[in-house]
Amino acid sequence: MQILVYGAGYLGTVLSACLADLGTPIVCCDSAEDKILNLARGQIAFYERNLEEIIRRNERAGRLTYSSEIEAQAARSPVIYLAQDDASETEAIATRLASSALPGTLMLICTPTAVGTATRITQTLNKLGREITVVAHPVSLTEGCAVEDFNWPDRLLFGTNSASAISALKIIYRPLVMRGTPVIVTSPETAELVREAATAFIATKISFINEMAELCEHVNADALDLSLALGLDKRIAPRCLQAGVGIGGSFVESDISSLTSLAQRNGVELKMLAAAKSVSQQHAQRTMRRIAEVVPTLQNKRVGLLGLAMKPHTSSVVGSAAVALARQLAENGALVRAYDPFAMIQAEQELEHVVSFCDSAYMAAEGVDALILATGWPEFRSLDFAKVKTLVRSPVIVDTKNMLDCERLRILGFEYLGIGRGHA
Repeated sequence: MQILVYGAGYLGTVLSACLADLGTPIVCCDSAEDKILNLARGQIAFYERNLEEIIRRNERAGRLTYSSEIEAQAARSPVIYLAQDDASETEAIATRLASSALPGTLMLICTPTAVGTATRITQTLNKLGREITVVAHPVSLTEGCAVEDFNWPDRLLFGTNSASAISALKIIYRPLVMRGTPVIVTSPETAELVREAATAFIATKISFINEMAELCEHVNADALDLSLALGLDKRIAPRCLQAGVGIGGSFVESDISSLTSLAQRNGVELKMLAAAKSVSQQHAQRTMRRIAEVVPTLQNKRVGLLGLAMKPHTSSVVGSAAVALARQLAENGALVRAYDPFAMIQAEQELEHVVSFCDSAYMAAEGVDALILATGWPEFRSLDFAKVKTLVRSPVIVDTKNMLDCERLRILGFEYLGIGRGHA
C-alpha cells in the first residue's frame, strides 16, 4: 500500500520521512515543483535533529520518493495525508486530490486548521459525489524534537466516526500502537480543538512561570529551582515550564488567535488565554528592562546575541522570541552581532539589515558591551568563557535561558544576569 503525503514544507517533509520509517511506502507530493526537486536532490530546506539520516535511510530502501504528479499519485494511494504548512488552501487541495482519488480513499487532515474544517471538506466532497473518508488527525511535532515526537507521541488522535478508518490507521501506526501509545477517537471538531487548546495551555504554563520568575526577583527566590520543583510535581510535569524571553513557535500566534475568535463567536470569554498573551508581551518588554540594568543605554552599543532559532535543535525562526529580541535591541540603537548553529539562513530573511551575522559564537562576542544568550543550544553551555572574556569589551552576560553556570562566570569576572534568579 502506498501512502501519499501532500506537502513538501516542514510538516510534510518530517511526516513523510517518519511514516516511511514505519515501513510503509510513501510518496511526498507538492504542487511546488522546486521544493520536490530539491528534496529529490537531497536538499532539505531546514535543519531538524535526526531527520536527514531518516530521509537518506528510507530513500535508499525505496520507501520514500518525491513527485509533483499529484493527480497520478492520488489515483493510486488509498491513504492521503494533507500536511502542507499553509492552512489557507487546505479545502481546495482536498477537493483537488479527491477528484483523482479512488472511492473509499482515506484522507487525513494534519495541517493545522480551524475547528470545523474536516466537516466542511466532508460536506463538499459529498456534494461532488466523492466517496472519501475525511479524518481530522492533528500531529504534534515540535521543532527540535519532531522525530522523537512522532516516534514517541503522547497519543494518536483521530477525529472520525468511521470504524473502518480507525482499523486502517491502527495498521499504519502499528509500531506505535503496539508500543502502548494511547489512541483517542473523537469527533473531527474535538480533534481540531485539541490542537489549539494544547497550544493555549502551553502558553498559559509559560506565562505563569514567567510571572513567577518576576516574583522571584522581588523575594530573592530562584526561578530555576522553582521550575524544577514544580516540574517534578506529577500534577504539572516539567515540559514547557521554564522561564524565558516569551512564548514563541510555529502556529502559536495563529492557534491563540483562532481559539480566541472561536470563543468570541460563541459568546465565551477566555480570560486566562488573554492574560497569557498579555503576560508574554509584557515579559518580552521586561527582558529589555533587565538588559538595561547592565547596559543603561543601548545607543551605538555592541550587543552579541547567541541563538536565533525559536528553540534548540531546529532551524525554524517562526515566532522566535530571539528574533523579536534582536529587533528590539536594534530599535533601541544597539549594533547587534548574532550567531546561531543552524538558523542563520532563515534568520537572514527575517533580520536582513537589522543585525550583523557571525560565523561563530566567539565572533559574535568580539568587542561587545553585552553578550545575550537567547536560544538554549547545548553548545553555548560548553563555550570557553575564559576565551570569551578576552574577546568582549565589557564582561556582561544576560542568560535568558538560565542555562549557564552563573557561579563560574562570576569567578571568571563576568557580570551575570539571569531570568528570575534573584541574587543567585
